[in-house]
Amino acid sequence: MRRTQSVAWIVFPCASLSLLFLSGCAAKGPAFRDHPDYSTAYLGPNGEILFAGPPPDSKKKKRAEAPPPPQPAWSWWGDGVSGSPSIVIDLSDQTARFYKGGEEVGCSPVSTGREGYNTPSGKFSVMEKQVDHISTLYGDYVDSAGEVVVQNVGVEKDKRPPGTRFQGAPMPYFMRVSGAVGLHAGYLPGYAASHGCIRMPRGAAEKFFQNAPCGTPVSIVH
Repeated sequence: MRRTQSVAWIVFPCASLSLLFLSGCAAKGPAFRDHPDYSTAYLGPNGEILFAGPPPDSKKKKRAEAPPPPQPAWSWWGDGVSGSPSIVIDLSDQTARFYKGGEEVGCSPVSTGREGYNTPSGKFSVMEKQVDHISTLYGDYVDSAGEVVVQNVGVEKDKRPPGTRFQGAPMPYFMRVSGAVGLHAGYLPGYAASHGCIRMPRGAAEKFFQNAPCGTPVSIVH
């Protein structure tokens, strides 16, 4: 006589369906059931659950999200320090340093003017300040839907393609020092890349803006 081995089943509820597991795997049942990749039950001809498996699209690779660009390091230790403010921009090492009473209290990387748009050197001062400045000279050419057609243009040098309009670049925490040149928050690729302005990390630009009233001396050196 053939010996028949009985099999016991345990039912685990899972949302609107039930998953069945062999009694020998009962201890593994909850972990298996709760695994995020196992949410589909496959049924036999009589409606019995044969096994649970991953949903049909679970093996599709998800598009990897690009990590945010690293923020350049900057430092500020000037809160509570008194003294007349001043700023020194070094074009050679692409840094901005903030002083109070001759004591350095802040340092930040910058991106100054690229070739053809060189940032002028000399002694200047903060002439104007705007928290939400929008450039009238530099930005992008965009289509009717607002999609960028040509980016990082200068309206005085770059021809506008037909059917496009100019969209000025935002320059948060803008401090004008000479003509259209000023310090502001912007993208730093690690080298001189602007149209003449001094771009800074947003946090540093905000600190410099808060601590430099109009009239603050700004030296731009090589």
